[in-house]
Amino acid sequence: MKSLLPLVMAVTLLSACQRDPAAAPATEPQTTATATPMAEAPAPTPAADDTAAPAGPVSQASFLGYGDMKLGSTVDEARAAWGGELNGAPMEGTTCHYLWPKWITRPADFAFMMEDGRFVRYDVGTDKETAPGGGKVGMSVEELQKLYGGALKASPHKYTQGGQYLSMDAGDVAPTRLVFEVDAAGKVTSWRVGLSPQVEYVEGCS
Repeated sequence: MKSLLPLVMAVTLLSACQRDPAAAPATEPQTTATATPMAEAPAPTPAADDTAAPAGPVSQASFLGYGDMKLGSTVDEARAAWGGELNGAPMEGTTCHYLWPKWITRPADFAFMMEDGRFVRYDVGTDKETAPGGGKVGMSVEELQKLYGGALKASPHKYTQGGQYLSMDAGDVAPTRLVFEVDAAGKVTSWRVGLSPQVEYVEGCS
């Protein structure tokens, strides 16, 4: 009997040739990632402006003068520094007179004293202006003394019984003086800043 080994081997090889090639391992289909749009950031809120000017008008009164008008300057220099129209003119034969803005209806409320061709003092009789240091018409003696740290010196009023003057020097700031006039009720009725001796004229240019 012939050996069956060659036949078995032939059958085995034939089966191997008819077997499907091994399939490649399946791969996951590639997907294109879609970016999710980010939510739009809210616009920043503007910060508060710490440099904003304070509300309300700022007084130009100082121991040196009023605004650009400097005590001791000539009348022409004072007029130029004011920059607007000023009413008032000296009377014949006098050396002292007042000038005041054209919009002032009552010169006693706000006026500039000129003497011997110089700007020497300014007078205020309204609470719309603030004196150097913060004093105003309508304040009490107690309020003034507290505001100025007790530096105001008192003296009797020349015409008002029970009234007084409260004054102080500008010190090293300028050779000027601040004077408040106070009535019998202890309330400020007017104030002035000026050079000596003009600031002490209790009757103004009269």
